[in-house]
Amino acid sequence: MGRKPIDDREPLRDFVAKAIKKAIVTGRLKPGQRLVEERLADELGVSRNPVREAIRALASEGLIDVAPRRGARVTLLSRQEALEMIEVRAALEGLNAKLAARHRPEHLIEQLKAVLADGRSRAARGSGTPRDFVNLNAKYHDLLAQAGTNSALRDVMRIMRERTASVFAPLSLKRAVENWEEHAAILQAVIAGDEELAELLASRHVLNTGEAAAQAPHETSEPPRSDDDQPAQTKRRKVRAPTRV
Repeated sequence: MGRKPIDDREPLRDFVAKAIKKAIVTGRLKPGQRLVEERLADELGVSRNPVREAIRALASEGLIDVAPRRGARVTLLSRQEALEMIEVRAALEGLNAKLAARHRPEHLIEQLKAVLADGRSRAARGSGTPRDFVNLNAKYHDLLAQAGTNSALRDVMRIMRERTASVFAPLSLKRAVENWEEHAAILQAVIAGDEELAELLASRHVLNTGEAAAQAPHETSEPPRSDDDQPAQTKRRKVRAPTRV
């Protein structure tokens, strides 16, 4: 995850939770991967208490599973759980795109155009890392969610995106061209004010990616219980920074 400056105004639990959540959503922490409190604390430059609190908070959001005598692991969705969440997310994304086509806030449309141009260019050239595409994809969907101008819907969508991130992130590079062409079609419908088409395309976009995920190899067995389950970055020897409690 890498050590980041700590904002003194932000509770440590929230700082740690955001760092772990970002690592999960971007695919740096894999489904089923064990989370070792001591290593996370060392990497983030904090004590183990805020790490423990952050893990409990993320467990309540469904991103982490905590089991007696087994510790904490990144949630590993079953195929059925993933399909059910994808269906819900498809419906939500469709509704949001419909609202975005109705409101069409100009400042957000311009930002969406810029992100779209970047994503399509990278996809066409075959440049960029999986993390680049994950981040660009998240930015596109965040802006589109804002364009829907419905804060309640945006909050629910954020939860569903986080819960399905482990399904979609591995396809961010493999499906880059298709993703960004579908993004372009959605935005075109939004700009045209075609609510029905925007809803259809946004919903279909999620379902298309879900179908691609269903055809990909699926991890059905639990990863080995090893202290080496942590990200590669945590295995490097580091100079310990002063620990903040």
